[in-house]
Amino acid sequence: MSHTDQIHAALIAHQTLIAQLDPLVPAIQALGQRLRACLQEGGKILLMGNGGSAADSQHIAAEIVGRFQRERKGLPAIALTTDSSILTSVGNDYGFEHIFARQVEALCQPQDVVIGISTSGNSGNVVAGIEAAKAAGAYTVALTGTGGGRLSSLCDATLAMPSGDTPRIQEAHILIGHILCDLIDA
Repeated sequence: MSHTDQIHAALIAHQTLIAQLDPLVPAIQALGQRLRACLQEGGKILLMGNGGSAADSQHIAAEIVGRFQRERKGLPAIALTTDSSILTSVGNDYGFEHIFARQVEALCQPQDVVIGISTSGNSGNVVAGIEAAKAAGAYTVALTGTGGGRLSSLCDATLAMPSGDTPRIQEAHILIGHILCDLIDA
C-alpha cells in the first residue's frame, strides 16, 4: 500500500466511524446536561485514562477549566493523569492499578461526575477509579470502544464508539469531548 493509499484509508476509516455516531446523539445530549447540572450545583468533573486517553483527559479538562469557544469563568475539572508525584508514589506504594482510585478517594464528592476513558473499556486502573467513584456516590461515565468492556457494566452512562480500532476510537472520543465542552459552554 502506498503512502497515499494509507492516508486515504485512514481518512475513510475516520469518516466512516464519525458517520456512525448519530445514534449516540441522545446520550451525548443527556451527558452534556448532566455535566452542566454538576457544575451548576458546585460539583467538578474528574477524568482519567491511559496513554492517548490520558492525553484526551487532559485536553478535555483544559477546555473546561480554561474555555472552549466562549469567554466564561473557569470551571472545575481535573485530569487525574497529570500529577507525576501522585502517580509515581501511589504506583510505587500501592501499584499502578490504584493510581486513579486513590485520587478519586481523596478528591471525589457525590455531586461530581467521573469520566473514565478507555478504548477497550477494560483498563484496570480506570475500572478501579470508577469503582472508587461509585463508592463515593458520584455519577460515572465511560468513553469506550465497541462493547464498552468492564466499564460499561459499572458506569451510569457509557458512550461506546462502534469500532475496535484504537486510533479511530480516540478520534471519536476527542470529538465527543469537544461537543460536551460546547454543551457546557452553551
